[in-house]
Amino acid sequence: MTSNDTPRAPHPYVGTWVTADGFIRQELLPNGRYDEARGKRQSAYTGRYTVTGDHIDYVDDTGFTATGDVRDGVLFHEHLVLYREDDDRGRRGDVPSRG
Repeated sequence: MTSNDTPRAPHPYVGTWVTADGFIRQELLPNGRYDEARGKRQSAYTGRYTVTGDHIDYVDDTGFTATGDVRDGVLFHEHLVLYREDDDRGRRGDVPSRG
């Protein structure tokens, strides 16, 4: 097995992020795609994303673009504040400042 065959660990931001009220759920997939559900509407938005440092650039499959930044383990995506699915801060309703 060569070093090119060694599986890479997924980026630390890969996984499910959710708003405190649970209405919006955004899954960042390891293949550079995302899938966002809104309420009961699964796959309301899908597209690709790239990560540069703590900054995320999104391009929706329709061509719409958006950005996000991760600070202190919280994803600030345009006007949304999302937490890791298992982050108690989201369930408690803590809303950090945008810094």
